[in-house]
Amino acid sequence: MSGIGMEKALEIADRVEAFVREVIVPYERDPRIEVHGHGPSEELIMEMRDKARAAGVMTPHILPDGNHLSQRETAVVLIRSGLSPLGPLACNTMAPDEGNMYLLGKVGSPEQKQRFLKQLVSGEARSAFFMTEPASDGGAGSDPSMMQTTCHPDGNHWVINGRKAFITGAQGARVGIVMAKSTEGACMFLVDLPNPAIRIERVLDTIDSSMPGGHAVVAIDNLRVPADQMLGASGEGFQYAQVRLSPARLSHCMRWLGGAIRSQEIATAYACKRHAFGKPLVDHEGVGFMLAENLIDIRQAELMIDWCAGVLDTGSLGTAESSMAKVAVSEALMRIADKCVQVMGGTGVSGDTIVEQIFREVRAFRIYDGPTEVHKWSMAKKIKRDFAKANP
Repeated sequence: MSGIGMEKALEIADRVEAFVREVIVPYERDPRIEVHGHGPSEELIMEMRDKARAAGVMTPHILPDGNHLSQRETAVVLIRSGLSPLGPLACNTMAPDEGNMYLLGKVGSPEQKQRFLKQLVSGEARSAFFMTEPASDGGAGSDPSMMQTTCHPDGNHWVINGRKAFITGAQGARVGIVMAKSTEGACMFLVDLPNPAIRIERVLDTIDSSMPGGHAVVAIDNLRVPADQMLGASGEGFQYAQVRLSPARLSHCMRWLGGAIRSQEIATAYACKRHAFGKPLVDHEGVGFMLAENLIDIRQAELMIDWCAGVLDTGSLGTAESSMAKVAVSEALMRIADKCVQVMGGTGVSGDTIVEQIFREVRAFRIYDGPTEVHKWSMAKKIKRDFAKANP
């Protein structure tokens, strides 16, 4: 990716940060922030997005001509959008839409981009990515080769049957990317939502609450999709999944780093103002050292994100690099969020600040887009392969 240059990207990032801090942070007290524990209401999302358009920060990582910022440029923008859990929703940099836009931009045909991508970039619609399947069905989770959902051609259509689980934002989405397996291998299809053949069985109660629509279990019953709505080629679905997931993992790191930075700000202010045992909390080594350790983790996370983004910008798929970033950054952010809660004591586990929610969101982040342990295992296999090549 050529991008626009870091100076211009930082200008965009500054506008995003000002918008999030001045306009979006006050919404954190809005009663529409959680609908039955499953993310902000559609009304609230569209209200915030109207203000983002007016401020010129809607989908800021995608330029008016359709070109995408480089990954390094995207990082400085997405980190700022994540200063509030509502920021990515308002600015349209949130998962799964951000990853779906990236995939469509890379793989979609001109007609598919016009029909499906355009409404996502404008922020008029949300999307869902249907890949993960219920463990009870023996379906695909961290191992996509276990996929049970099937598709087969029928005239000028494909027919899809199966069940999916943990489908983020399925409730309320208008664009879906459905993954299924054919005799040739994995395939992806673009579908308009809602569709009577795609039925939400239930929305799960999960620890996180930032994503509208929550995470759903979905039944797909004889879904008929026109052949021209297959994304890319039949049998190439796993390859396309990596096109999406490598940068998407990194984008999660960017957004939640913004949340960790905000938590550190709140915890620091608390520790500097709150007194105990005759002095400010920050003057107690047990507290001050936690904040110092957080600052180290923040700076290391920034460096890891920048390094991985640079690899992706070279045109390399960067699967190993994104796995390393996912592990290192998600674990660092968990340490930061946990220490912020600890510094703030009872206030830290209450809803009086956003710190408690960021703690919950980061805890979930250590699992989605691949748990830490799966990424470590994948890297260990690569280490073994590289050794074998170097030592035939």
